[in-house]
Amino acid sequence: MPHKLCYRRREKKQLRQTKAANIPNRTSIHERPAEANGKRFGDWEMDLIVDSCQRVILTLVERSTNFLMMEKIKTGKKSEPIAKTVVRLLMPYRKTVKTITTDNGSEFASHQLITKGLHMKGKDDVIVYFADAYSSWQKGCVENTNKLIRRYIPKHTNFNLVSPQKIMNIQKKLNNRPREKLNFDTPKFCFFKNFD
Repeated sequence: MPHKLCYRRREKKQLRQTKAANIPNRTSIHERPAEANGKRFGDWEMDLIVDSCQRVILTLVERSTNFLMMEKIKTGKKSEPIAKTVVRLLMPYRKTVKTITTDNGSEFASHQLITKGLHMKGKDDVIVYFADAYSSWQKGCVENTNKLIRRYIPKHTNFNLVSPQKIMNIQKKLNNRPREKLNFDTPKFCFFKNFD
């Protein structure tokens, strides 16, 4: 992996208690079903990539296939527009969406709008689960994907200079990139074979 040598192993720190008072009705990752371990199809992770002026790109990754969806959010870190964007991006696949995992940023405080927007009669609600504080490894799939995106959009890039077309091209490249995890199939192939 391109970033494999950048990190040294450190001793595991004791998990800090997550207060996250800014997120009403937050559901901890410790309540997430055991089946949502990254092998089952339909479990997602979400995150934001942020520039120095707080402009953001939303990233959504399906854990079992590494399939990526990303979009620039014009309103920055406001939680309601982010929630509405998540619903719009996942709407075509909502029959298969089971869980979403994210961090404790206030930008995800409108998580109940996501649950409501993806609700389907006769199907369990899509719950947004929140990782522990300072535990980015609990949503490692989206974190690793963000590192790959940063090869195309380096840190200190002004997102105003990143066109929607460029974002779509990055998404397309990463979704068509063979992965060892997928026996060298592509995320796109593995994702869409679940809809045959």
